[in-house]
Formats: sequence, C-alpha cells, structure tokens
Amino acid sequence: MAETATATDEDELAADWSTTTDAPEEAAPVSGSGERILNQDEIDSLLGFASGEGEENSRTGVRAIINSALVSYERLPMLEVVFDRVVRLMTTSLRNFTSDNVEVSLDSISSIRFGDYLNSIPLPAIIAVIRAKQLDNFGLMTVDSSLIYSVVDVLLGGRRGAPPMRVEGRPYTTIERMLITRMIEVMLADTGQAFAPLTPVDFSLDRIETNPRFAAIARPANAAILIKLRIDMEDRGGRVEMLLPYATLEPIRKLLLQQFMGEKFGRDNIWEGHLASELWRTKVEVSAVLDEMTAPLSQVLNLKVGETLMLNAPPGAHVELKCGAATITRGRVGRINQNVAVRVEQPLQTAGRLAVMKAGEGA
Repeated sequence: MAETATATDEDELAADWSTTTDAPEEAAPVSGSGERILNQDEIDSLLGFASGEGEENSRTGVRAIINSALVSYERLPMLEVVFDRVVRLMTTSLRNFTSDNVEVSLDSISSIRFGDYLNSIPLPAIIAVIRAKQLDNFGLMTVDSSLIYSVVDVLLGGRRGAPPMRVEGRPYTTIERMLITRMIEVMLADTGQAFAPLTPVDFSLDRIETNPRFAAIARPANAAILIKLRIDMEDRGGRVEMLLPYATLEPIRKLLLQQFMGEKFGRDNIWEGHLASELWRTKVEVSAVLDEMTAPLSQVLNLKVGETLMLNAPPGAHVELKCGAATITRGRVGRINQNVAVRVEQPLQTAGRLAVMKAGEGA
C-alpha cells in the first residue's frame, strides 16, 4: 500500500511539472502578492507611447496630462487664406531680391504658448521684432542660421552648387545683419499686402535681436499663432517662422473667422429690406401739448361740464409734439382751411427718437 501511494504522488508531481512547462510564454507573470505585472505593450499604452504614429495615439495616458498645457484654440480659416497669398507674393519678391530661383512653401500654421516658442528657437538665429501699426501690437519673425548663410551667400555672389560656409559659435556680422534686415523688410511688405483685401495692416521692423530673452513681447503663458515658411533656393535654403500672439490678432478676430471673404455672420439683407419697408408703413400716434399744469385731485374731481381751465400758454406759444412720454420736437399751432395744424420749427431730437424706439420694442 505504501508503494502504491508513493507512485501516485510521483505521477501527480510529474503532471504538475508538465503543465507548468507547457504554459504559454505570453502569460503575464504573477507576483507573490497576487497582483498581475503589466507587459510592455500595456505600459506603453498607459504612458501614451502607443505603437501607432497617428495624432490620436500621442494624446493618451500620462502624455495627455503632460501635454495639457498645449494650446488648442479655434481655427482662423481666413488666416490660412492670407498666408497662402503671402507665399505667392513672397516667392515673387524674393526672386527679385536675390535674382535666384526661390521657392516659398507654407509648412504649417499651429497654436503654441509664447514661452514654449522662445525656448524652442534653435540658436544661433536672428529674431526680428515686428510691429503691426493698425493692430497696435507686436509679433516675431525668426530666420534660422541655414537661411541666413544661404541668403548672404547668394547676395554676395556665391557659386551655385557649393554649400555656404558656416562658422558656428560666433555672432553675426554687421553685413549679415543688414542683408537679413533688408530681406525681412521685403517679407513684411508682402505680409501687409496679403492682409490688405481683408483689412489694412502695416507691418514694420521694430528691432533685431539674437537673444530670445530680449525678444519677449508677451507673457510666457500667452497663446500665439506660429506660421512656418520654408524658403528653398535650389540646393540651399532654410526656414522662416512668424509668431503672432492672439492679442495682436484680437482686433481682426471676426474677420479671420470668416470662411470666405465678405461673410456676413448671419446677416440677411433680404430681411433687412423687408423690415425697413414695414417700418415706413408703421403708424405712430403723436400728441400736440400746448401746456401742462398741476392741480389738486379734489379740483379735478369737482370739474363740471362747461367749466374753463386757464392755461399759461400765451398766443403763438410753442407746442411740444410727443410720442407717449418722449418729446420729439416743437412747433407752433396754426390753421389750414378748416383744420388745426402744427408747423414743426425744430429738428427731431435723437433722445426722443431712441425713447420712441424703446417704447415700440416694449409694446
């Protein structure tokens, strides 16, 4: 009997061992406390580093919390139209400026916080502080080092096909700054021309900076629109970035929200014409008041037929024309044939017309 029990125990141990070794490797291990350990895919999903490359995958998990400081403001459709015109105008202007085959393209229009943009500017770079005269505010235009050296090389007669010489770690010379300043002025003229069909905006160069700390025109947390332009001159070129704070665009925000030029935002010209025609047909009751007097209530109650009330208005006194409680104008009483008439001698009072309109709205 003891031998039989021993054999049975050995068979059970062998079966347990085979079950353990045949288990799939994908099964998540279990710790001693009974909690399941996450695999790599689950960890990536929790942290927001999913395997997909789409925009949806980058906004999940912990990354969504980290990126909660990102700006997500309303689209400005007309701003995209304006900078499409900027691309076309700038392509022609820079071709004339450099006498080279220049291609300008619009990379992206996005929202960003001002402080994040200043921290992301690759140095060395030239930062132009621009002023929008009609909008009474500022913006930034950043020219990266590759475009700076390319433009300087083209304007000073560099050979085509040879990469521009770059000397990193040194400040830009006066000649380089002056050449880039002329290019920025050409770009600002094109930008103002692109805004002209929408609203007149004159962009002017305020100053040139090389340190982002000296180019602060807004608070770090303020939102701004970032426009990235790519400028290619055959085998050389670079990038220009234009930053416009939302505070700068606020005066023309309604214009930039238009889907197309001249959108009326719900205004109906047909309804306006119908309302105007009906207003001309509206009848208004006008009273001519010769004089007003105050009397005790007992005297008014004792009035009888045939009694005469003496007014303080002399012959030829002015009469007030009223609509309800609002005085409209003044005139004199006269007679035309068998009718009593009032000749208007003063223009209509604006306050009285407003009061009449309010009275009509209340009715």
